[in-house]
Amino acid sequence: MENRITRLFGIQYPIIQAGMVWTAGWRLASAVSNAGGLGLIGSGSMYPEVLREHIRKCRAATDKPFGVNVPLLYPDIDQHMRIIVEEGVRIVFTSGGSPAKWTSFLKSHGITVVHVVPGAKYAVKAQQAGCDAVVAEGFEAGGHNGREETTTICLIPLVCAAVQIPVIAAGGIASGKAMMAAFALGAEAVQIGTRFVATPEASAHPAFKQAVIQAGEGDTMLTLKKLVPVRLLKNPFFQQVQEAENRCASLEELKALLGKGRAKKGMFEGDLENGELEIGQVSALVREIKPAADVVKEIWEEFCQIHQQICAIQLE
Repeated sequence: MENRITRLFGIQYPIIQAGMVWTAGWRLASAVSNAGGLGLIGSGSMYPEVLREHIRKCRAATDKPFGVNVPLLYPDIDQHMRIIVEEGVRIVFTSGGSPAKWTSFLKSHGITVVHVVPGAKYAVKAQQAGCDAVVAEGFEAGGHNGREETTTICLIPLVCAAVQIPVIAAGGIASGKAMMAAFALGAEAVQIGTRFVATPEASAHPAFKQAVIQAGEGDTMLTLKKLVPVRLLKNPFFQQVQEAENRCASLEELKALLGKGRAKKGMFEGDLENGELEIGQVSALVREIKPAADVVKEIWEEFCQIHQQICAIQLE
């Protein structure tokens, strides 16, 4: 298949692995890229020199295109951008802030830039900033999310109608069927996070991976909307957050409760009681841990199968 996204990144399949904190290191990124998709290193949980190490190891593990996801609100952003340029990274996905500051800098170094947005108005701003594409991430997605709670099925056509640059769909996508639905709405690729958490190559703790594949319908919820909205798997820490929000706790109380290192504690260290467990609603459909290459292959084959079935439908 060839479209604007596959040409933009030089990839075989329009399947992109999300750059998730504490989960998306060089092993996962290189495995997805080697399978024909686009792997992303999640820099948000990395010190600058750790990011450099992951970039170098990823380059040694694949000769295919890969990129780096950079949350713009995280510390060390200047150092991250400098390392990305020094190491010759060709693709950067930005998220969690305004693309206006860094897009021109990255593009001046020949880097393809994509920005993650939760709404059409933000997509327009990304296009105006010079981004080459946008990821439209719906309410179903794991991790940090939009306050508007716009679902993917509503968001994708809204964003496609608002911009001329290619749109990548994200949020609640873990299968070829969901990928086909996103394409029907106007997307030219999908970005997938939760499904790639449940792979051997993901750097998430085994206990967290098991929690993901055991999750059921309704086991995640968007919370912390007073601070930075985040979708979490329900656990004792989540219950503490809910109780605090229900009694209208102040921002200071919520910040103190969140503290530092909650995401690392849960997703990377495997503390399922006290950690922050960021994952998407689609975890309810993920039931096994399998290699990233198998995930890419299954999604693509199902996408092609559904496409053939639709084309075979005889309309009266």
